[in-house]
Amino acid sequence: MFPVEGFLRLRCESSINVLLLSVRRYFLRKLKKVKKSNGQVLAINEIFERNPTTIKNYGIWLRYQSRTGYHNMYKEYRDTTLNGAVEQMYNEMASRHRVRSPCIQIIKTATVHFKLCKRDNTKQFHNSEIKFPLVYRKVRPPTRKLKTTFKASRPNLFM
Repeated sequence: MFPVEGFLRLRCESSINVLLLSVRRYFLRKLKKVKKSNGQVLAINEIFERNPTTIKNYGIWLRYQSRTGYHNMYKEYRDTTLNGAVEQMYNEMASRHRVRSPCIQIIKTATVHFKLCKRDNTKQFHNSEIKFPLVYRKVRPPTRKLKTTFKASRPNLFM
């Protein structure tokens, strides 16, 4: 019926489907001059991490529109998944720079080796002898038989 000229494949990092569709439409409009009525989304597939339990350093190159103009930026985040790092980036850009998510364009993402990290915020966790305090330790019953819903005494929270 209609001539098929070709397909365009875009990779978007977000776990929110509405945000994914708006990002795809934006890039189709800018790169290929395709309107919403002429373009069609064939499939949306979420790409999962191979090892989602190990923590990695992610570098994100982005471009955003502020009240005064367009700016380029490089950010580093530590997370177990790329989607988590992108969500951190959206939250940080909204809080520090008051930039909404439609105004942000992710140019490139990559996993960064710990020797190549630039930001002090990610470098501080590269110490092998790092320790974190256990702030809240709750004593649990040794067996399920000794577990009760209500106790007669107040909980003893100690370090």
